[in-house]
Amino acid sequence: MFVQKLLVISAMLIGAQCRYVYPEMEYSPEYIECVPGHFARVTREVHGGVTVNSDGTSGAGLKVPLIHNDKNELSAIGSADFNKDHHLARSSVGLNLANEKGHSLSLLKTNIPGREDQLKAAGTLNLLHNDNHNLDANVFATRHMPKEPSVPNFNTVGGGLDYMYKDKIGASASAAHTDFFDRNDYNVGGKLNLYKDRSSSLDFNAGWNKFDTPHMSSGWEPTYGFSYGWRF
Repeated sequence: MFVQKLLVISAMLIGAQCRYVYPEMEYSPEYIECVPGHFARVTREVHGGVTVNSDGTSGAGLKVPLIHNDKNELSAIGSADFNKDHHLARSSVGLNLANEKGHSLSLLKTNIPGREDQLKAAGTLNLLHNDNHNLDANVFATRHMPKEPSVPNFNTVGGGLDYMYKDKIGASASAAHTDFFDRNDYNVGGKLNLYKDRSSSLDFNAGWNKFDTPHMSSGWEPTYGFSYGWRF
């Protein structure tokens, strides 16, 4: 029943690809983040997809081109993410500016019900692109605005690399730091495309995540999931 509901919601939202960000911390619940993935180049198409992960989280989002020319495209993006209990974990809306060379900038406003609001700025720089290889570097900065009056606003900054071989096999690595908690988050992962045609794609994703603070460490924890995307 839940899968059917998720597919209905996804069809309505025309979701973007999703990726795991970091595990639960005191004022940031466990969640997945839906952002445009591999859509950096100008496409002039609506992209969609759903992701279901091994920890029970799932998500659906939105990327719709607004204005464009031969080299640049401005799109509206949005998402609705669900926790392992199938409740709405957060919702996001924003803008993404991409160009034909694979570079992009985005600004995203996120609400986590009852917990906090976030404002995230991110950028992607394409380092290599040809028929066989694609390599992107990305950076981001997130402003956390907790709803708890006793908790001040704080920031998380991070970055990473994403590599794809012939749009079939990929690998990624990222790290983030939250000074307020003196916390570091790490993520390494891989991606295997199982099916792809002109309008749809099915991928298997697997990886490991960990966090460290001065007082504790999670150790490396495995995650995996499937992503189905489409465009028109």
